[in-house]
Amino acid sequence: MGRLSRRAFAVAAVATLSGLATVGDTAASPGPSSRGRDRARAASELRGMWLAAVSNRDWPSRPGLTAGRQRAELLDHLDTAVRLRLNTVILQVRPTADALWPSPYEPWSQYLTGVQGKDPGWDPLGTAVTEAHARGLELHAWFNPYRIAHHTDPTRLVANHPAREHPDWVVPYGGKLYYDPGLPQVRGFVQDAMLDAVQKYEIDAVHWDDYFYPYPVDGQVFDDDATYATHGAGFPDKAAWRRDNIDCLVLETAARIKEIRPAARFGISPFGVWRNATTDGLGSPTRAGVQTYDDLHADTRKWVREHWIDYICPQLYWNIGLAAADYAKLLPWWSSVAEGTGVQLYVGEALYKAGDPAQPAAWQDPAELSRHLTLARDHPQVRGHVFFSAREVGADRIGAMARVFADHYQQPARTPC
Repeated sequence: MGRLSRRAFAVAAVATLSGLATVGDTAASPGPSSRGRDRARAASELRGMWLAAVSNRDWPSRPGLTAGRQRAELLDHLDTAVRLRLNTVILQVRPTADALWPSPYEPWSQYLTGVQGKDPGWDPLGTAVTEAHARGLELHAWFNPYRIAHHTDPTRLVANHPAREHPDWVVPYGGKLYYDPGLPQVRGFVQDAMLDAVQKYEIDAVHWDDYFYPYPVDGQVFDDDATYATHGAGFPDKAAWRRDNIDCLVLETAARIKEIRPAARFGISPFGVWRNATTDGLGSPTRAGVQTYDDLHADTRKWVREHWIDYICPQLYWNIGLAAADYAKLLPWWSSVAEGTGVQLYVGEALYKAGDPAQPAAWQDPAELSRHLTLARDHPQVRGHVFFSAREVGADRIGAMARVFADHYQQPARTPC
């Protein structure tokens, strides 16, 4: 996420776009019997935005700014969240096997100074936690477990980077470098690196996005044959072994978070399709070209059904009526997955698409996102929404965020317990 791959897949992973539904411009008003329920839900719902650092997508606006300018930009994003009555900021603090805090495990992020490993002269994560809490905002620390770099040249990493010290941990794939999820020592290391921040700061949650095993790239193979030969005994195939590797990372991280900071939650924001119903009867009524279970080896449905995590925030980055992945069909599917589990369901919303001329006609309508929130009123499992991302929240290209504010965020809300 810039970070083209995450957002590009949200578009490209569905089949040919067709069959847009017609929906009235104005969000339907709730009937008298539902108004009290809606007010109660609105009083306790997560209203969040992602604040991405990778490739300077949202913040800092460019590398090499002074510490004072970086801090001022960060506070401006927090103030924007307050102004729009959001209550949560999900700040990316480990975009590419690096850190936005003084870490003993990994180098300072290049997205701060332009030079990996260079001290920026201040503590961005520590400042973010303090300033968010001072404004009544939750601060969720967003980590990417396995991505190392947006290139395949290890010599471009700082000399003491763990990926250079342990080249056997590294797999080049799709023009990027990744840690190999199948190595137990990698799993231990990435947990240590992430949980250092949990130990040091009063973060409200640990947050992961949609990257586990990398998204598939045509004509390329993620070369973990040697790792599978060493560690894959007892599994029916490599796919099952890979899913177990990710399951272990989720379970182990969840347990360690509770040991280190019991009040902190653990949430994951996966790609919005677990499996298509044509692949698995338990799947969603979609025709997505990517399925997290099969392609990213992430059994996101199981993590919810087994209550391994505290919240799930699927990226439902499609419009109402899209034939291949209809928001109005994915929303009830995820609601049914979360029902009865105790896992909170938040919905990832594609604010970045609003007003983008490359997007379908539905995204040229400022009311599209507001209609998403209106649909969610009928699904009590949905406990909030998160908007991608901070740059669009502030710019609000066609007024879609203003419409959400006017229709749904007139009153403040606390985050769900």
